Amino acid sequence: MYQDMDNDLISIEELCQRLMIGKNMAYHLLNTKEIAAFRIGRSWKIPVKSVNDYIANNSYNKQQPD
Repeated sequence: MYQDMDNDLISIEELCQRLMIGKNMAYHLLNTKEIAAFRIGRSWKIPVKSVNDYIANNSYNKQQPD
């Protein structure tokens, strides 16, 4: 049941790698809640789904109405 949960959360470093951004920009996205995440102690935990949603919502390839 919980075997895949480890892959559902990523760290701030992994977020930076996935989006090819620096840590300052990553913290900005998290602090402004543009990417949904939560903290455990001092560590950010970022659901992969929230990263995928951010990418989809900010993509220039979205279908435009005709």
